[in-house]
Amino acid sequence: MQKTITARHFDLTPEVKTKAEAEMDSLTRYFDNIVSAELVLNTERHMRTAELIVSVYNSTITGSAETDDMYSSISAAVEKVKGQLKKHKGKLKNKRPDEIADTKESLTRPSTNVDEIDI
Repeated sequence: MQKTITARHFDLTPEVKTKAEAEMDSLTRYFDNIVSAELVLNTERHMRTAELIVSVYNSTITGSAETDDMYSSISAAVEKVKGQLKKHKGKLKNKRPDEIADTKESLTRPSTNVDEIDI
């Protein structure tokens, strides 16, 4: 997963950067095939905004949060994206369940041909 962190209107401290990277790394627990994650941090007066844009195959998932603390903004944005990733993963699993079930049955079902049995 390619990670990008952008800070607007403030200097990105190492503490905020490590927190953001740790939160973005936790996303792989919910969906394995994440192509890239971009986090945009913004400060305007007393409000701190975090916007997370996650690219997965054939789709883009975004989440944003605005609070008075940068750490809680990052956590809230990541929580929103986690929920959307769970939903996306569920949709992919439910897309063709009959074909998946048929494939699993053919892999687990033993062969019963009489010609193959050696006595």
